[in-house]
Amino acid sequence: MFRPVSQSTQKEDLVTCRLGEVHRPAAPCTIVIFGASGDLTARKLVPALYHLHKEQQMPPDFRIIGFARREKTDASWRQELREALDQFSRTKPVDDVVWRDFSQHLLYCQGDLTDSAAYQKLQKQISDFPDPGLQQNLLFYLAISPSQFADVVARLAEARLLHRETQAGWERIVIEKPFGHDLESARRLNQELTRFANEQQVFRIDHYLGKETVQNILMFRFSNAIFERLWTRDSIDHVQITVSEKVGVGQRGGYYEEAGALRDMVQNHMLQVLSLVAMEPPVSLDAECIRNEKVKLMQSIRRLNPEDVSHQVVRGQYFAGMSEGQPQPGYRQETKVKSDSNVETYVALKLFIDNWRWSGVPFYLRTGKCLPMSASEVRIQFRPTPHVLFAAECGQRLDQNALALRLQPDEGISLRFNGKVPGTSVEVRPVRMHFSYNAEFGAYTPEAYERLLLEAMVGDATLFIRRDEVEIAWQIVDSIRHAWEGKALSNREFYAAGTWGPVAADDLLGQAGHTWREPMRVNSYSASAK
Repeated sequence: MFRPVSQSTQKEDLVTCRLGEVHRPAAPCTIVIFGASGDLTARKLVPALYHLHKEQQMPPDFRIIGFARREKTDASWRQELREALDQFSRTKPVDDVVWRDFSQHLLYCQGDLTDSAAYQKLQKQISDFPDPGLQQNLLFYLAISPSQFADVVARLAEARLLHRETQAGWERIVIEKPFGHDLESARRLNQELTRFANEQQVFRIDHYLGKETVQNILMFRFSNAIFERLWTRDSIDHVQITVSEKVGVGQRGGYYEEAGALRDMVQNHMLQVLSLVAMEPPVSLDAECIRNEKVKLMQSIRRLNPEDVSHQVVRGQYFAGMSEGQPQPGYRQETKVKSDSNVETYVALKLFIDNWRWSGVPFYLRTGKCLPMSASEVRIQFRPTPHVLFAAECGQRLDQNALALRLQPDEGISLRFNGKVPGTSVEVRPVRMHFSYNAEFGAYTPEAYERLLLEAMVGDATLFIRRDEVEIAWQIVDSIRHAWEGKALSNREFYAAGTWGPVAADDLLGQAGHTWREPMRVNSYSASAK
């Protein structure tokens, strides 16, 4: 995931992913998208595949088959996708020449997900392709409801499109979160999937891991000795991970009533980021080496009993307020939300990692809807210096050093330290050195789905979630959910839309003398700012 994709290497086998080595290019393959009429296909998947084709990173020959129950022709489906691409492409206008070439690879297969005959029709369509690679290398993308995953996989196996052991080529399944709704359902789903496919064939996608700066957490940590040597309990006071969203739940009220912020964000995105920030160095950049270290880290997170939850976890729910000068309804007034709902739209928690590196260092995680800004950031707060030299002159202005990794938007890294204000007095003020990806590298970074689809085609599972990762994350989250059962929200757990969350979240950090730090407010950094 950290290597450029080479189109010229002639290696036939996927190489071990070590620094300086590269992938072989993706082999000719067929991509089947189940849920071809859905929003994900139009907004993310096809635009991502179009941009990969534009950047000449798709295989030399490929087919993309859309599978859905609505009656369409190849031409009508292509027209729908072109209209969606005009709206959702990250580069505008769409290149007509590139689109004409790309669209010739788009085909449609009409069928119901529960109809075995439709899978036979799909199998016939694939077997008629002239290139053996298009017949044997198959990527099935399940952009459908999770409740349908197991049935679709079973029917693919019945139609002999999916085999646990393939004699020629490869067959892979890509599934979207949520991977179950609790530990029991996640285990059941994993068991059902692996009846017909082995674990190496299942690619569980979390688009958050496809973001450039999320991936670069490891590169930043392990390629810079000046920071890696500080990445321990000896230098770090605490860590804050913030994923804030400015918008409310909007039309997703029905989904949010079932999920809540804990399931929607903490169980996947936030624990994944935490594992990358805190994991031990892998022996190589091989997918399994990295995923092994992530699993070890997650196993080291101290489990929470009901008493721990009451002191270390805060939930919240927004009520009506103002967001950027505009009125915002409360969660209970949103569409498809119960008028007395106790579902959390905000979660803050304090976790401890019981290993040698992080013993005693609190990790604070928070995420919520209707907060003042949309941003994702990791903040490493270093231990304070002894105040014996500057305490009298500077007092509270002598701030702790901090390193902020801005994941989105305006991706970058910021180092905060104390500097002397020019003049005759001994006045110290916190200052910041900022690195901006856009200013330094200029080029627009690829969308997460572009990278993830390419990795799935070449068979690199580094950015995908393994079965044991999913189940460990659910163990952590389920202990919190069970402690909340039957308990109503308190007054200190409500917060006005457009604010940074409930008072109880401030109390959570105040127990240890800490305070939440707002994410960096970065608009843009031009090349001249370097």
